[in-house]
Amino acid sequence: MIRLLLVSLVLALLVAPGPASAWWDFGHRTTAAVAEQNISASTRQKMEALFASSALLGTPDCALETIEDASVWPDCIRPDRVRWGHTFPWHYQNVDICKPFDMASACRGGNCVSAQIDRNAAILKNTAYPDHVRLQALAFLVHFVGDLHMPLHSGDRGDRGGNDVSAAYGIIKGRLNLHALWDGPLAERSITDGPDLVRRYDRAEKARLNAGSTEDWAREAWQIARDHSYLTAEDAPSCGPKMKERALVDNQEIPELVPVTRLQIQRAGLRIARLLDESLN
Repeated sequence: MIRLLLVSLVLALLVAPGPASAWWDFGHRTTAAVAEQNISASTRQKMEALFASSALLGTPDCALETIEDASVWPDCIRPDRVRWGHTFPWHYQNVDICKPFDMASACRGGNCVSAQIDRNAAILKNTAYPDHVRLQALAFLVHFVGDLHMPLHSGDRGDRGGNDVSAAYGIIKGRLNLHALWDGPLAERSITDGPDLVRRYDRAEKARLNAGSTEDWAREAWQIARDHSYLTAEDAPSCGPKMKERALVDNQEIPELVPVTRLQIQRAGLRIARLLDESLN
C-alpha cells in the first residue's frame, strides 16, 4: 500500500502541468547557485546594489532580490502577456537538428535566446542605464543562459523542441512530453545524482567549462539534442522517420543521460558567472 501511494504521488507530480521553462525552477536555481559561488567579490557587491532597485520594475508578485530569484523571474512574469508577451520567443531557438547548424535560421530579428543573452549582457555592462534597467537585463541574462543549455531549447526537429513528442520517463508514463522530461525529472535527478554541483570551482575547471561564445554554447546544446535527446527517446537515428507512438527514455538510458545533463548545468552556472564578471567589472 505504501509503495502504491508513493507511485501515485510521483505520477501526480509528473502529470501536473509544469512551467514552460528550461530546467524548471530547481534547475534554474541550481545554475544560479553555481554562478553565485563563482563570481568575484566585486561582482557580488555590484549585483546586490542592482537588486536594491527591484521595486522599480513593478513586478511585486515576482521577487527579484537574489540571483536565484533572477534565474526564475523571466518565467514568473510570463503570465502577464500584455506586458511581457513579446519576450516569449526569447527563451529558445528551434535550430533544426537534421540540417547543418544554422542559428540565423531560428533567430530572425534577434528573437531567440542566443541573441538575447548577448543583448542583455550589453545592457548590463552599460552603466549609463538606470539600475532597474540593468537589473532587468541581469535577470534575463541569468535565465537565458540556463535556457540555452537545455538541449531542447536549442535543437529541434519541427516539434517545438520536443513539446509535440509524447514521452515516458522510465516506468512513469504520466502526460509528459520529451521537452518536459528533460526540463523536469531528468534535470532534477541529474542535479541530485552525484557530488554537489554548487561549489567553488578551481581556475582550471572554470577555464575548461566556461570557454566559448554564445554561438559555441548554442552549437553544443544543439548537438546534444541531436546526439542524445532525440536518439535515446526514439531508439533510432535522430533524423529518421518520426515516431508515431510514445517515445521512451528507459531505465537503462536515464543513467547515461545524467552526466550529459549535469555537465550542461555546470556549464550554464559557470558561464553565467563569467558573463556577470565581464559585465559588472
